[in-house]
Amino acid sequence: MDYKYQDIAKMIDHSLLNPTLTGEELERGCGLALDYDCASVCIMPYCLQRCTEILKDSTVKASATIGFPHGGHTTTIKVAEAEQALDDGGQELDMVVNISKVLSEDWDYVRRDIRAVIEVAHGRGQKVKVIFENCYLKDHHKIKLCEICGELDADWVKTSTGYGTGGATIEDLKLMRKHSPAHVQIKAAGGVRNLDKLLEVRALGVTRVGASRTADILEECKRRLGKSA
Repeated sequence: MDYKYQDIAKMIDHSLLNPTLTGEELERGCGLALDYDCASVCIMPYCLQRCTEILKDSTVKASATIGFPHGGHTTTIKVAEAEQALDDGGQELDMVVNISKVLSEDWDYVRRDIRAVIEVAHGRGQKVKVIFENCYLKDHHKIKLCEICGELDADWVKTSTGYGTGGATIEDLKLMRKHSPAHVQIKAAGGVRNLDKLLEVRALGVTRVGASRTADILEECKRRLGKSA
């Protein structure tokens, strides 16, 4: 094996974004991420403060979505949402680009929109993942977004929300890694449902995955490494 348990666990952003999750399920999900020592919990913004309390004094980061899931909020609202998330203890923000403006190739708008959220987060020492929602885009849109995010020093570029018509694909991950500068990491979201798929995307240079089947993935990881459940 060319990995340790910690290598795999710290790739996973445990996703708690399904709008039908109850308060009890959200709290249980935070506890699960804590038990498995994931990279982060990515949670709905309204419960980020509670998530932060649960994860306090752990190495699991609290993260929330911005402009989710369609990216159509005004930039002012995205900034306000980012500021609120940071006030609530958010350490990583997963921001959706304005998909309409990307498809319209209004790149000045797209750049301003992304920059505004990155500046707020970086100004407070926290990080941003920029979600493209690749299922709606052509390759030249994805390449341009990678270039813009590189210029703006985004921390990650991310394939998908998990709520579009498709998730991460191997082709998209290769494209994003090829056209992103080395300082920008890659996150795969949507479709990474088992350890083999996670290891496949890891081999492409992916450093984070969004997953809801975290327990299944990490129990399999333990099994293969010979660790007790």
